[in-house]
Amino acid sequence: MTAHTAGGTASGIPLRVREFFLARQPILDRSQTLVAYELLFRNAPAGPASFASDLCATAAVIAHASQLGLEKVVGQAIGYLNADADVLMSDIFQFLPREKMVLEIVESTRATPEILDRIRGLRQEGFRFALDDVISDSEDVRLFLPHVDIVKLDLRDLPPPALPGLSAQFRQAGKKLLAEKVETREQYELCLGLGFDFFQGYYFARPVILSGKKLSPSQLAIMNLMSLIGRDADNGEVEAAIKNDVALCFNLLRLVNTPAVGARRRIESIAQALLMLGRSQLQRWLQIMLYAEPCKQGHGMTPLLALAATRGKLLELIAAKEADRGSADIAFTVGIMSLMDTLFGMPMPELLEQVCVVDAVSDALLHRRGRFGEMLKLVEGLERVEEAGDALDEMIVRFRLSGDDLNELQLCAFEWSELVTRHA
Repeated sequence: MTAHTAGGTASGIPLRVREFFLARQPILDRSQTLVAYELLFRNAPAGPASFASDLCATAAVIAHASQLGLEKVVGQAIGYLNADADVLMSDIFQFLPREKMVLEIVESTRATPEILDRIRGLRQEGFRFALDDVISDSEDVRLFLPHVDIVKLDLRDLPPPALPGLSAQFRQAGKKLLAEKVETREQYELCLGLGFDFFQGYYFARPVILSGKKLSPSQLAIMNLMSLIGRDADNGEVEAAIKNDVALCFNLLRLVNTPAVGARRRIESIAQALLMLGRSQLQRWLQIMLYAEPCKQGHGMTPLLALAATRGKLLELIAAKEADRGSADIAFTVGIMSLMDTLFGMPMPELLEQVCVVDAVSDALLHRRGRFGEMLKLVEGLERVEEAGDALDEMIVRFRLSGDDLNELQLCAFEWSELVTRHA
């Protein structure tokens, strides 16, 4: 399928809008609250629908967003979208809700008079801009600077001694600073001290395990309840355990009444909740509540909650596409539990000693073994789509997923995750 934007493009390139898959990387503010996602694109695993330029990739997501709704991808957050010279000079921006998007001027873009005029015009139309992958105060950077709101400093390629001076210079110019490719806690704390406003990188998608974490009383109650379900305790015992924790009662009732559950009438009691949910659904909501606990402590929406919910749902959808309902439930558990070592600050083997799981789940979590382990590797590759390379393509082919299939499943998982995290 080939689509042309209304009015064409400056380069005259036909835009393919199918057979792609996307990743989204969290962008956090100074309190580590999720505020935005950068949308990342990569070629489909096979076939003729590969992208020759940023223009084609960007056109693809805009076309899908116009059909499906950008809120399914970014929810209540802001979306950051790469834009090179071809993208900037095209007419594809009519599909973008200005209040929901930031256009990133990629590092290959030269600050020609035509490009600068185009950016001025787009700013007058309400578009916002960020300058991407900045590692020096080059001539192009100086020319673009008056026209952007945010400067993204690339920590991977920027010489560390240059960071304090550059960040001070851009702050003095009144720009918001975003540290990208933050890989370690030390880098985060350095940039925090230098006054950076936003942060992006794999450190925030999966923080390093820190020692000394303790489970909150609510988390301990949830873990105990998960153990009861794991040994198939009767409903009376499960209900009594829930009622012993007031916070757990309240939060479970709140969660089962969210749109993501789809209850046709309001659930008012724990007995009703247990009857409506069933054991597998109850277990998944308990798992989600473990991640939601930091949010209730006033830390805002954590990226770990969004990532875990997305992982769980995406694994469930992939399994459901090829197997029975029971396999989909196991896949969900594998996805959401795959980040619990980070959540609790303990190695996965120790964690699994406290939670009763079937062998297929432990094999996947500990060794990435078996069908569920392969699914988990696939989803982890999608989260690090820029680094996954050919191995990701091979896994997609192994699961017999087309680019369209994967795109649809990801959008469903993103939408479900947004519903869950919004009400958690």
